[in-house]
Amino acid sequence: MSRYLNPKSDLLFKKIFGGHPELLKSFLNAFLPLPEDGLIESLEYLSPENVPEIPNFDKYSVVDVRCYDKQQRHFIVEMQMYWSKYFMQRLLFNAASVYVRQLKITENYKNLNTVYGLAVVAETFSENTDWFHHYRMVHTKNNATIKDDIQLVLLELPKFQPKTLTEKKLAILWLKFLTEIDETTRDIDPALLAVPEINKAVALIEEAAYTPQELDLYLRSWDAIRTKKMFLDDKLEENFEKGIEKGIEKGIEQGIEQGIEQGIEQGIEQGIKKGIKKGIKKGGEERAYKIATTLLLKGMDVTFVSESTGLDLATVLKIQATLDL
Repeated sequence: MSRYLNPKSDLLFKKIFGGHPELLKSFLNAFLPLPEDGLIESLEYLSPENVPEIPNFDKYSVVDVRCYDKQQRHFIVEMQMYWSKYFMQRLLFNAASVYVRQLKITENYKNLNTVYGLAVVAETFSENTDWFHHYRMVHTKNNATIKDDIQLVLLELPKFQPKTLTEKKLAILWLKFLTEIDETTRDIDPALLAVPEINKAVALIEEAAYTPQELDLYLRSWDAIRTKKMFLDDKLEENFEKGIEKGIEKGIEQGIEQGIEQGIEQGIEQGIKKGIKKGIKKGGEERAYKIATTLLLKGMDVTFVSESTGLDLATVLKIQATLDL
């Protein structure tokens, strides 16, 4: 029975899409907002001298592939393991750099061609339910006036729910490939194998296709990813604790200024809730559980914890029971 590796790793993502243009073409045609008569027919990878010299600040969390097609449209494809509030600027900067470098000094601006930046993001970064995000320049008063020279597309993997989608089948199958296959997978969905490009991608992630040295690099890359996540979680926890303490202090100060007990209580509650909102905004439900646990250990009322974290009262009571309070 075959064993498989996780295609989201930097090693495998680069191997699949950085070395096989026919697979990258299928992937881009599935997700980019291209007109039906403007699908990518073939791709060429950008040569090193045409790639902007932007240092990769974390080779284990970001990996990109750059190419262009016969119409001279340029494409940047990235696998992003962690979300940062500045990642959008990074993607736009990279796309803009490719856009600018199309022209030689003596060439005219009419020779500039569209650049697409496509990022596959392994973390949740938005509050809405959409997993597909498309950005382009639109006139603020006339939506029909559009500049498509630089377009960004972000795929929010954690929100992908194949059973609820009505999008084109190829996009669904590529997302299933990225989200459903890992080291525990033993059987591949026949629907994936029925697509020649995805079938080839599946073959590229079979463990047997890798040398012991490559497997060691694969494991070390995931260890680096887990280590970074651990430090990020620790920092988030530290900032949350500071936010709670600062919120309580500020609330007390505001309450004292009002000079009445009710004002003190309202000030404390307002300060705490502000700290909670900052702490819970990025981490989602898992973060809500951690915050609820912290508040309960600090002696907060279960009703207040429920209202502040968005967890139902029964769930908060279960958490409290596990803490033996």
